[in-house]
Amino acid sequence: MTEIVDRLPAVAATPMRLTLKFMRLFVAAGGLLMALTFFVVVIVRYGFSGNLFAYEEWLLAISFWTFFLGAALAAERKSHVNADILGVVLGRSRLAWWRGLAVYLIEFVIGIYIVYWCYLAVESEIIAYPLWEKTTALKIPAVFPRTAILVGFFFMTLFNTIYMILHIIDGPARFETGRLEAGK
Repeated sequence: MTEIVDRLPAVAATPMRLTLKFMRLFVAAGGLLMALTFFVVVIVRYGFSGNLFAYEEWLLAISFWTFFLGAALAAERKSHVNADILGVVLGRSRLAWWRGLAVYLIEFVIGIYIVYWCYLAVESEIIAYPLWEKTTALKIPAVFPRTAILVGFFFMTLFNTIYMILHIIDGPARFETGRLEAGK
C-alpha cells in the first residue's frame, strides 16, 4: 500500500512527511522509554528493595502521547482493527464504493465531534490557569496528556478525511477496477 502522502500535492506532502517522521520517532522512543523505565523499576524495587519516586506520573504523560500518536499512525496506515465482513461480501463493486463513502462520512462526523470535545477539555484546562489540575508529586499539568488526546484524535480525523476525499476523487468506476494504489 502506498503512503497517503504520496497522493497529496507537494505543498501538503512535505509537512505531512515531516510530521509523520516525528510521530514515528516519538512513538519508537516512547515505547523504548517505557520498556527501559519498567526494567529499571523492577531492578530498583526487587533487586535493591528501593523505590523509583513518582515514575508513574511522568511515564503516564509520555504514555498518553505515545498511545495517541501511535493511534494516529495506525489511522494513516489504515491498520486499525476492524470487522469489515460487509466489505468482504461486497468485494470491489459500486455498492462497496458507496458503503465505503458512508463509512468515511460516519467516521468523519464522529471524529469531528470527538476533536471538538477534546478541544473543550484542553481549553478548560488552559482557562483554569494558574489553578491547573496537576499530578500529586511532580505537579505535571493535566493539560499535557489531554493535549495528547486532542492531537491524536485530530490526526486520526485528518487522515480519515484525506482518505475520504481520495475515495471520492477515485470514484466508483476506479474502485471497481482496483487501480487505487498506483494513483493511475
